[in-house]
Amino acid sequence: MDERIIRFIKALRSAGVRVSLAESADAFRAIEALGVSSRQVFRTSLAATLVKEAVDQPKFEELFGLFFSVGEEPSLTDLANELSSGEMKQLQEALEKYNRERLRKLLERLVDGEGLSEQELTELAQQVGLDSAEGLRFRDWMAQRMARALGFDALRHVLAELIEALEKAGMTAERAQEVRDLLAGNREALFEQMRKFAGQRIAEQMSEARPDEGQDGLMNRPFNALSEREVELLRKETRRLANALRTRIALRQKRARSGGLDAKATIRANLKHDAVPIDLRHHDRVLKPKLVAICDISTSMRSCSEFMLGLLYALQGQISKTQAFAFIDHLEYISPDFNEQQAANLAVEQVMYRLPSGHYNTDLGNSLQNFYDDYLNMLDNRTTLIVVGDGRNNYNNPRLDLFRQLKRRARKVIWLNPEPQSQWRQGDSDMAGYAPLCDHVFQVGNMAELTSAVDRLLV
Repeated sequence: MDERIIRFIKALRSAGVRVSLAESADAFRAIEALGVSSRQVFRTSLAATLVKEAVDQPKFEELFGLFFSVGEEPSLTDLANELSSGEMKQLQEALEKYNRERLRKLLERLVDGEGLSEQELTELAQQVGLDSAEGLRFRDWMAQRMARALGFDALRHVLAELIEALEKAGMTAERAQEVRDLLAGNREALFEQMRKFAGQRIAEQMSEARPDEGQDGLMNRPFNALSEREVELLRKETRRLANALRTRIALRQKRARSGGLDAKATIRANLKHDAVPIDLRHHDRVLKPKLVAICDISTSMRSCSEFMLGLLYALQGQISKTQAFAFIDHLEYISPDFNEQQAANLAVEQVMYRLPSGHYNTDLGNSLQNFYDDYLNMLDNRTTLIVVGDGRNNYNNPRLDLFRQLKRRARKVIWLNPEPQSQWRQGDSDMAGYAPLCDHVFQVGNMAELTSAVDRLLV
């Protein structure tokens, strides 16, 4: 049991639930004190010691059911026990026309109420690549693939044909429908068996996953190499990173609140001191910038843009105003999607419904045209324009002419690109054309580089 609990805790960590060594020890002490004779007490002991946030409770419940499931496999009904010998003969005769081996074997399995053996489940798992699934979100999809490999796709049509054949053979419509319901029930029980197997297999794989690299490791891992679990961990870190940035930026702004030295005002103020500059005067300085962020949320850029937007919207106390846009093949104004109650990733998820990603459909040039036509008045001499993207345009017109005009209107233009400069002239990249028009171009291939870039652009 101890080994099973250890594997369960490892799976929780792999799913993104934070469980410290001290909390693991607390779980074992709770179990030692309360025992395992009551499943409910056992579950409550683990939940109370391992789960700290309400958002993690569903992950706990799902994994607990997979690691500590009780009861038998989903039950199947042997139709020989439900039908008369004459009805079974009619059913067997109706099945004779199905001579495809896989389909015939599946139908006979449903009639006999025979479940899948461990070896059969393992073979199906190997066929569909179950061992490559990362995370329980793939459980139902993998179960569906296993069912398809077993021949489930043809069953709905076949069961309807069987009912018709049984009625032609003299079985009443009501009785034929009962036979269909029994077969359909066995089909659902088989699918549930595969679903349970897939979930348990994935949970076991999660418990065997390599341990987390630690936060420093994740901060330096390239965005395109992050697993979904690691993306989830970094999402949780975004607010902490934003808090650290907010403190540093606020202190910097406080120190610089007076701006640069105003020589003329200083001379005038110190005439009473015979022009000895005892009382220094400074220019007023606008400390909080206005930002316009245009973010590529195509598949290759989504994580980078999501984290960028999350940081910006967590830093609103140090920013006068942020206007956010997202694009793939056209521009969408997304500031209304963000609010204090909604995380940046959820807002981006909403935008994705309006901007479905496709193959090679990114068009920054068209998106710049959309901005120029509809939102040009958002740029002025106090506005910093930020573009988050890899500069890849699928050989569409990059519209450098429009970008040059945006540059003239903005206070400064900053580009955040996850690709190194060595890739700017490869393939469909137009970055070599955009870069000379920018005040700064920062490489932001990971969270550490992105955080540093945000810190620097708010100077």
